[in-house]
Amino acid sequence: MMTASAPPDDRSRYDTATIILHWLTALLVIVMFALPHIWQQLERRTPPRLFLIDLHFSLGITLAGIVLARILWRLARGRRLPHAGPKLAQHASRLVHWAFYILLPGQLVLGFLLRWAQHQPLPYFGLFVIPDPFGLPLEARTVIGLLHEWNAWVLIILSGGHAAAALVHHYALRDGLLRRMWFERETAR
Repeated sequence: MMTASAPPDDRSRYDTATIILHWLTALLVIVMFALPHIWQQLERRTPPRLFLIDLHFSLGITLAGIVLARILWRLARGRRLPHAGPKLAQHASRLVHWAFYILLPGQLVLGFLLRWAQHQPLPYFGLFVIPDPFGLPLEARTVIGLLHEWNAWVLIILSGGHAAAALVHHYALRDGLLRRMWFERETAR
């Protein structure tokens, strides 16, 4: 069973809000990366393909909210832990985390701009749409689309490296780093 939050004086693990926001972000990045690869296998303009495209945008809007909450939480209250490992690894860790804070919001903005460059509103789970506020020329689709695709690949490769590094810390170095970003279990009394 999970506790609601780490003890206030526990500086060895992230707080519950940070952990939840981290894993929601990771899950949505993976799902959103997979969706275009799935819909590209489907015939154009068919209901299943259109559903997956709308799902991709709906999840993108959700992810934008999570990323915004994550940034605000980190600035206001989120727990910052020291980076583990030798100096080079610490520098690499900082660089990767800053890259995520730059590339992920950039990816979301590019996705929204791509949809609007197609003169389409952003749908949100059939509840509402966000209309195109810019009136971008249709020619912008190509450049924005390429940037969105390349950035997606950079994000997924960076995410894979981030996950691999966490697994190395957990299984090879056995330094407890992965447990810092996982939910604490109550100990038996």
